[in-house]
Amino acid sequence: MQMELSDWVAEVSNSDFIWYVKRLSGNDTLANGSHQAGPYIPKDFLFDIFPLLNRKEIKNPDLWFDLYVDSHTDCRRIRAIWYNNKFHGNPKRGRDEARLTNFGGQDSPLLDPESTGALSVFAFELDSNREAVSCHVWVCRHETEEDFIENRIGPVEPGAGKVWSSDEVEKQRPTDRSSCWLYPDEIPEQWLEKFPTGMEIIQKTIDIKGALGIKPDSRLVKRRQYEFEVFRSVEEAVELPFIKKGFANLDDFILKAQSILQRRKARSGRSLELHAKRIFLEEGLIENEDFTHQPESEKGKRPDFLFPSEKAYKSKSHLSNRLKMLAVKTTCKDRWRQILNEADRIKIKHLLTLQEGVSENQFAEMVKAKVQLVVPTPIISSFPKNVRPHLQSFESFIRDVRSLSLR
Repeated sequence: MQMELSDWVAEVSNSDFIWYVKRLSGNDTLANGSHQAGPYIPKDFLFDIFPLLNRKEIKNPDLWFDLYVDSHTDCRRIRAIWYNNKFHGNPKRGRDEARLTNFGGQDSPLLDPESTGALSVFAFELDSNREAVSCHVWVCRHETEEDFIENRIGPVEPGAGKVWSSDEVEKQRPTDRSSCWLYPDEIPEQWLEKFPTGMEIIQKTIDIKGALGIKPDSRLVKRRQYEFEVFRSVEEAVELPFIKKGFANLDDFILKAQSILQRRKARSGRSLELHAKRIFLEEGLIENEDFTHQPESEKGKRPDFLFPSEKAYKSKSHLSNRLKMLAVKTTCKDRWRQILNEADRIKIKHLLTLQEGVSENQFAEMVKAKVQLVVPTPIISSFPKNVRPHLQSFESFIRDVRSLSLR
């Protein structure tokens, strides 16, 4: 009988387990034809839990363990391998990465192209030496399961896995200026009294890193990475003093934890949208942002962006083929259908996402529904080869919006 996620989480949440949580990319599954034949797990993490894998003197060292995909009642003998031929005669073109392999192709839910974008938890069981002996996996099957996991550990961004354990100690924060982690004297005093808004954090990120000289696609991706560092440093400065004081009872502790996780989820849900808005302003696409960002297209309908403006959209004299809408969703696997009833006058709905790939079947559904995916250039390679020519880059979308005023 198949387990419930809540029961599964309860079983793998003690100190005998350490989690690696990620959203499966097109490179992890078989969606983009990369033939990697297994999910990417950071090498340093695998070295920690499989120390026998860290043998540089051996070409492509490996080991085997049992892996149970409990969400789909699937069990396999899996191979962990460090592809290190970079250090064995091919320093320029050789590989230096770790993978899990031997999943048996698309029969495995982890390699099924339809699993692309799914939040997945790898719960490694540890022995008394803190070395992994087996792994239990849950591939989330719908949004409700993803929300259950993220409500417990916080948001998990595409392309950014997360390590979690019940007794994990927070890693030491970055201390060099190559990061955007703020030192205490760099955090405005008012932020310690009232947590800054998303736009205030983004502005601080820009003040530190700028990145105005690079193209919109890379600007968008890099700024989001830097912005999370700013957010985390402010979060630590605000919350850590309260946590160190301790809690009078369990309810107070749970209330504080829920408050922190909810703020992280709210930030994750709005971050990409606010970064896009900022870049639209920098690129001169928005004259009056109040009439472009979250405007009202029809009663009760508010798309993320309308171009050239809400006023143009509501003008009967403005031709429909000179209008564009853009929805923004960090992940789109189960969410893209939510935009279909937005902006009735616009047939083709543009959707900006950071999800690393979709299956060809899902993309065909999007095309049929007249959804055009907008994907930053650095992420396009994670999509299936047959899909890539039909994706639009963020910069290309900006050019199209700019051309609306030239027609």
